[in-house]
Amino acid sequence: MYVYAQVGVQLTHFSGAQWNEGTRVPVDQLAPGDLVFFEPGGSGPGHVGIYVGGGEFVHAPHTGDVVRISSLYESSYSFTYVGAVRPY
Repeated sequence: MYVYAQVGVQLTHFSGAQWNEGTRVPVDQLAPGDLVFFEPGGSGPGHVGIYVGGGEFVHAPHTGDVVRISSLYESSYSFTYVGAVRPY
């Protein structure tokens, strides 16, 4: 939300809502800046990151943790991957 606000794109705070704020992108067409979503749930995906390229994304794993870069191919993310959205 903060990163996109810096370039004039307003996103809702909730990841489940962000899932509906752009164009869906197939995994083989991901581009840096696309939002990638994980942890499917009844209100939409529960976790979101920003794709940075090379199969990696930047995210804050949970409250109190540091922002980090992770791989889409790590089992904890590949098994919970929902999809991607291009909000611009």
